[in-house]
Amino acid sequence: MVLTSEMSKQTELKEVAGILLQAATVDNWSQIQTFEAKPDDLLICTYPKSGTTWIQEIVDMIQQNGDEEKCQRSIIQHRHPFIEWAQPPQPSGVEKADAMPAPRTLRTHLPTQLLPPSFWEKNCKFLYVARNAKDCMVSYYHFHRMSQVLPDPGTWDEYFETFINGKVSWGSWFDHVKGWWEMRDRYQILFLFYEDIKRNPKHEIQKVMQFMGKNLDEVVLDKIVQETSFEKMKENPMTNRSTVPKSILDQSISPFMRKGIVGDWKNHFTVAQNERFDEIYKEKMKGTSINFCMEL
Repeated sequence: MVLTSEMSKQTELKEVAGILLQAATVDNWSQIQTFEAKPDDLLICTYPKSGTTWIQEIVDMIQQNGDEEKCQRSIIQHRHPFIEWAQPPQPSGVEKADAMPAPRTLRTHLPTQLLPPSFWEKNCKFLYVARNAKDCMVSYYHFHRMSQVLPDPGTWDEYFETFINGKVSWGSWFDHVKGWWEMRDRYQILFLFYEDIKRNPKHEIQKVMQFMGKNLDEVVLDKIVQETSFEKMKENPMTNRSTVPKSILDQSISPFMRKGIVGDWKNHFTVAQNERFDEIYKEKMKGTSINFCMEL
C-alpha cells in the first residue's frame, strides 16, 4: 500500500519517554505538560478501547440527573475535552479545556507518568476504567483497521506482536493498567473494571455517582442504566461516532461501537497465541494484585 505523504504524516507515531503517541500530540507536548488543572476537575482515564465512551456517557447522565435530552446537546467527544488531542489548525484539547467553565470533566489515555503534573498537584478526582487485555487488544485491532489517523495494524498475527510489545499509541497496556492501579490509594481515584460494569451496571454506576458526590434516586439510576446500555449507545448518533467523517473513522470497515462484549477474544486468539499471551501476562503482571475477568 502506497501512502501519500499527507497520509503518512497523519498516521505517524512519535515517542515521548519511550511511549508512542500521535505525532501532532508530541508536537504539542509542552502545551500538554503545562496544562493547568483545577481542584474540581474530574478526569476520565482509560487505556484506548476500554470503555471510554461508555464511562463518559455514564458520567454525563449522572451530571444531567438522568436527563437524556441534555446529553444530546453535543456529540460526546465535544462534551469532555481530550487533554492530549491535537490536530492543527483546530483548537487543541488543552485549549478546549481552558475555555471550559468549571467544574470540568476531561479525559485522557495518558499513562500516569505522562499526565500533566498539575492534575496530581491539585488533587483532582480520577475515574479509571480498565478492560481485560485480550478483549482490549481485539477492540484496538479493529479500531486500528477503521481509523485513518492511526498506523495500519497489518494482519491480526502482526498486530498481536505489536500490542504485546507495547508498540501502539499510548504504549503498553500492561504498564498503563499497572501504573494507574498502583496510584489508586494515593490519590482520589475510583478504579473500575469494564467487565464489572457489564455484569452489574447499576452497582457500578452507583459507585460512580457516590464518587462524584451526587445523590440520585432509584428511578433516575434505572434510567441511566437503560440509556447507557451498549444497544442504546450504538444507535445514538451522539455517542456512536457516526458524525465523524469517513476520512478519519471509516465505519464501513468496522463500526466504532462493534460488540461491547466480554470474551470476544476467543473469536480471534489461536490456542497458541492464547498460551503465549498467558505466559507473557504472568511475567508482566507479576507482583501486582490486580485481577481481571476474561469471560462472563
